[in-house]
Amino acid sequence: MESYTIVLFILTVMIGLSAIADRIKIPTPVFLIMAGIAVGFFPRIPQIVLNPDIVFLIFLPPLLYDAAFNISFASFRTHISTISTLAIYLVFVTTLGIAVVAHYLIPGISWPLGFVLGAILSATDAVAAMGITKGLSLPHKTTTILEGESLVNDASALVAYRFAVAAVTGTVFVFWKAALEFLILLGGGFIIGLIMGKILAIILQRVKNNSLVTISFMLLMPFITYLAAEEAHVSGVMAVVVLGLGISRFSGKIFPDELKHQSANIWEIIIFLLNGLIFILIGLQFPYVIREIPRTQVLPFIGYSFIIAIVALIIRMIRVFWQQANLQKSFEKGRRRITQNALLDAKTSLVISWSGMRGIVSLAIAIGLPQTLQDGAPFPERNTIIFISIVVVLITLIGQGLSLPWLIKYLKIDEK
Repeated sequence: MESYTIVLFILTVMIGLSAIADRIKIPTPVFLIMAGIAVGFFPRIPQIVLNPDIVFLIFLPPLLYDAAFNISFASFRTHISTISTLAIYLVFVTTLGIAVVAHYLIPGISWPLGFVLGAILSATDAVAAMGITKGLSLPHKTTTILEGESLVNDASALVAYRFAVAAVTGTVFVFWKAALEFLILLGGGFIIGLIMGKILAIILQRVKNNSLVTISFMLLMPFITYLAAEEAHVSGVMAVVVLGLGISRFSGKIFPDELKHQSANIWEIIIFLLNGLIFILIGLQFPYVIREIPRTQVLPFIGYSFIIAIVALIIRMIRVFWQQANLQKSFEKGRRRITQNALLDAKTSLVISWSGMRGIVSLAIAIGLPQTLQDGAPFPERNTIIFISIVVVLITLIGQGLSLPWLIKYLKIDEK
């Protein structure tokens, strides 16, 4: 009963704060995170520990599915070069960059632990990207790239994280095996997403005249797809994204307008509640983890976190502007797959670079770090890694999230 009351209390607070954030023109995710931090420091507030399994099984599937469903497949395909570069290549480069900084900067962080921290913080977050950029009147190209990147890069980050944790526990890292497993995870997730999409399409074709049944199947399938992929030991994230992209194309052809509007309204409410709850929970974690860190270490660790956040931002900016130059060069050489619509300008590249917020996935995999190694010994520097991960997430969400509207206004970027 106590847990039920707490959830109702958080939801009530979240809805009220969302209305206030809209009034005072602060991005709702940022406002909710700051409120969560403040609430967490209140005395007598029961500790609410974020369960990684809840995030991956309850929150992630509907949020990913909704984002994939609403993204334009044609635009996604146009910008696939940029999306894949940021979602795969940049994830591994960021992991390496953070690992180097962490190893040489933070006492007690070995190379394997540095790669664990790098993997945790390597991917941008779909929920954060959508929540903070919503209402900023960004060009369609920019939102497509940001959402497309953050939909796919979770799978890359989870693979990097898995191998980094294995290295800490003593498993020998073999590059070709890691590359093969990465391809199997993504390819397997892609195939399961296609299969589940075909199954759902067949079902929806037969029940499309019953709006309640149709919408219920669409609500249920992301969870089933994610679970099926994870049970098959492939990427549940990729499976749900492929499902959303496929059903989006299918539903646009056969669903009547009334059903589309009804489905959109229901999904909008669900996503609003899930988003708000996620950001409140992110804020609530900071007061809990700070208690696990010696007071003398808090300020140095916050300083390390700022440096890591800046390094991640610099790596991202270099890669985005490099991608801009590569696209221009490919277009000038007349390569067919690079069209003029796929090109980036300096303003777009800067906004994409600045929009690389970390979020709920980074938080979940950090908190989900094993408590012990295979021999029963405590996982080294676990509290340090969790604390720095959460602080970096907060820095990117609050710092970049608050400054992004100003940057867009300064650059005079209008929706096109």
